[in-house]
Amino acid sequence: MPAKHPAAGLPQATLAMEPGLRDRLFTPAALNRLASNVSLQDRAITNLDMTGVDLSTTEILLGGWGCPVLDAGVLDRMPRLHTVVYTAGTVKGFVTDELFARGIQVSSGAATNAQPVAEFTLAAILLAGKRIFEIDAEYRTTGNYRPASTKSGRWGNYGLTVGIVSASLIGRRVIELLAPFDVEVLLYDPFHQLPGVQNVSLEHLLANSDVVSIHAPELPETRHMLNAETLALMQDGATLINTARGSLVDEPALLAELHARRLHAVVDVTEPDVLPPGSPWFHAPNLTLTPHIAGSQGNEMFRLGDSAVREIERLVAGQPLMHVVRQEALAFTA
Repeated sequence: MPAKHPAAGLPQATLAMEPGLRDRLFTPAALNRLASNVSLQDRAITNLDMTGVDLSTTEILLGGWGCPVLDAGVLDRMPRLHTVVYTAGTVKGFVTDELFARGIQVSSGAATNAQPVAEFTLAAILLAGKRIFEIDAEYRTTGNYRPASTKSGRWGNYGLTVGIVSASLIGRRVIELLAPFDVEVLLYDPFHQLPGVQNVSLEHLLANSDVVSIHAPELPETRHMLNAETLALMQDGATLINTARGSLVDEPALLAELHARRLHAVVDVTEPDVLPPGSPWFHAPNLTLTPHIAGSQGNEMFRLGDSAVREIERLVAGQPLMHVVRQEALAFTA
């Protein structure tokens, strides 16, 4: 893409995101950096409202949650658009074949958002290895200073076997974060193998891991990859962590294992993601349940904004983007 030429003025950029999201993503310093590189529209467009905004001069779309689907009708309103810089993870909710056919490049914040998810997962793995979740429940329920879980032969992280399902951006980052610890890592990924870890079948991973963490993309092939048959392979007392997508796990099958108190689980994503009142997830034993918070939250959002600003700075300087999304990769990535 062309570099900035002072005589031509700053490139024209438009926000495409939910109202109020801009100030959650960008610090004042980041907004100042943006202002020195692009001329930003005063008003954002959203998937619900694109009225009253002149998009005819837009060259760069700075997207986030609430970005409209960029189909032919929307793109026709932005004839000068050449780049979409998306501040969140998956772009599948708004990219179209038409977008790529017009040669518009897309950058995603997926690699940046992988960091807090990996940090969440690392914490969950280490707490699961120390059996914190069940010890907490047992201690508060019984008052016993050394509850039953402290008498397990598999208590602690030394020699823990951790199974990582998928060498995705997040899966790879989790493996990197586990490197300083005295744990053994098993990896299942039908497309990628990584050096330094044991690359094994899903069946071997499930049968031999103390903690299993899911990081596979949501695809037709991965739906319910953890089901009654595969969950039955896991060792008694093992922990399943899901920070990927709820559809990867068969809900009734996992709930049955939890109620049998054979497995433990840390679940951050469900299907549907917003659970209805009275959902059986709320009453399951052996479960730590969080409302999809593993990804960027609070002050972590500023990391996404900073990453997007760096992408725009590279773009304006005529340098290649760091986080380009390839159309052909969408079939097997999140």
